[in-house]
Amino acid sequence: MGRHEIHCRYFSQEDLLGSGCLDLSMAMEASKEAIKSFHAGDIIFPEKIVQIFNDDTQERINCLPATFKKDGICGVKWVSVFPPNPAKHGIQNLSAVIILSEIEHGFPIAFMEGTLCSNMRVGAMGALAARYLAREDSTTIGIIGAGEQAKMHLIAMKTAIPSLRECFVAAKSVSEEEEFVRQMSPIVPDMQVSGTETSLEAAVSPADIIVTATSAQAPLLKAAWIRPGAFYSHVGGWEDEFAVAKLCDKIVCDDWNTVKHRTQTLSRMYQEGKLSDDDIHADLVDLVTGKKAGRESPDERIYFNAVGLAYTDIAIAYAMYLRAREAGMGQDLKIQHEMIFEHLHLKDWVRT
Repeated sequence: MGRHEIHCRYFSQEDLLGSGCLDLSMAMEASKEAIKSFHAGDIIFPEKIVQIFNDDTQERINCLPATFKKDGICGVKWVSVFPPNPAKHGIQNLSAVIILSEIEHGFPIAFMEGTLCSNMRVGAMGALAARYLAREDSTTIGIIGAGEQAKMHLIAMKTAIPSLRECFVAAKSVSEEEEFVRQMSPIVPDMQVSGTETSLEAAVSPADIIVTATSAQAPLLKAAWIRPGAFYSHVGGWEDEFAVAKLCDKIVCDDWNTVKHRTQTLSRMYQEGKLSDDDIHADLVDLVTGKKAGRESPDERIYFNAVGLAYTDIAIAYAMYLRAREAGMGQDLKIQHEMIFEHLHLKDWVRT
């Protein structure tokens, strides 16, 4: 290798899957350690850059950087969110790539498919919260929504709460539910996965753990359906009526100061004066560090809302990179062989 050669490793989604990176335990542990590191001041976490191309549909591309000083790693997630894609084009609404660099010389070490990591991060945060907030003996999960996040949350919640034995899913159509059942049953073979013929109440009313993972902006989840002791993980935007939060004994966020400026149910309540800072029991970091208690009684109804701490994406991506590299997966990418003016044939390539 020449003195000025720069290489990095490219990992496709299949490279990551093939090296065992769809591991929610790994993702939860990486997220937990990242939360503690951020709390200790060991992570540089700038504001994300958002470029919105359509205010009505919220089609956008976000740039989210973070640096882990102790690991010597800087990363960025470049993620597109195009909500009309599934209905308009029949394709996924989210895609992402991640770049990791070392900070000794500042050179890139990895270019990675990032949709897997991004989806895992959302599931891992809900599952990490469930470890502190759900009943340990939970047996039933009810999911509203049947898309990628709903599927990832089933794997994540089963990882966090192994006692889960039954899943009910409610979607916009029976065919979506059937696809969910067909795809997920082999992945969680010791669980009974069933559709509800689009009945949201039938999915939620027997559930110890409730997940709403939809693109809807409407109060789909009703407070009357939530049984005592239930843990609710809110994934999307406005998915539940205000009465759900009012009913719950505790409200926990990944970061309340971020949540209250967004467009989730809790954000709407805060902006309308129906929820205050004092109504929030804790941020997830308070549970991880032991500053505040999680579940304290079997009958508590508990609400969790995460909007995304992008430094946890980079933490998970780095864990995935290490595992995939160890497995010998990926391809070498040569960024450069020489510095620009070292090229012998540069004079033949210059255009004036």
